[in-house]
Amino acid sequence: MAKEQGSGPARRASDRGRYGRLSRERVLAAALELVDREGLSALSMRRLGAELGVEAMALYRYAPSKDALLDGLVEALYLELEDRLDSAPGEPSPRTARPTAAAPEWRTGLQRIALATYEVALAHPEVVPLLATRMLAVPLARRPEAVLRDHERVLALLEEAGLDENRAAAVFRAFTAWLLGYVSVELRAMVDNPEESEPAFRLGLHRMPSQDFPRLREAAPALAEHGGPEGLAAGLDALLDRFA
Repeated sequence: MAKEQGSGPARRASDRGRYGRLSRERVLAAALELVDREGLSALSMRRLGAELGVEAMALYRYAPSKDALLDGLVEALYLELEDRLDSAPGEPSPRTARPTAAAPEWRTGLQRIALATYEVALAHPEVVPLLATRMLAVPLARRPEAVLRDHERVLALLEEAGLDENRAAAVFRAFTAWLLGYVSVELRAMVDNPEESEPAFRLGLHRMPSQDFPRLREAAPALAEHGGPEGLAAGLDALLDRFA
């Protein structure tokens, strides 16, 4: 690719890397792979450019700032969520708390969205914190379209359930809070020493004064177990029972 005349800001970096010409999808996929492998702290324009075989400045056409790149990671997760939901659009969740046949379609739909979100989040645990932090920083209308489509999908199911605007908003908030909260609890760090076979030492309970935290020490082994999709579905059923 020919360079523009001059130097400095007028110079335009090539966006043809070692894997061919870049696209937004390729940039976001490479960023997601990097963060999956090495964590959010490893992500920078320079490092991502090195991964793709281009100069860092070439990436600014696809993500004009570090914040935009972080929003792109959120977008990548929601695009993966869409792919999961679209791959089997009418297929019910196999692990809901109650038989799917007994539930109305809108309720089954919410369970499917929750399970698919859970699976995507556990596949990309390093990116999950952005689902909270970027939503705090980015107003609704400026969120990626994939995120807005997810919101629209949930609200459409609540409309199908016959809820009015105010009640649908309340359930939307509760659904989102339960789902993201559950995922965050599932991914929290609990194990102190993975190499230790004895459960108490594995969890590092010897570091916690027993006289100060007796209940927490006793409950720690159970708290360290994942609730899994069954716990997600059971909590969501309880929540929907409250509203519906």
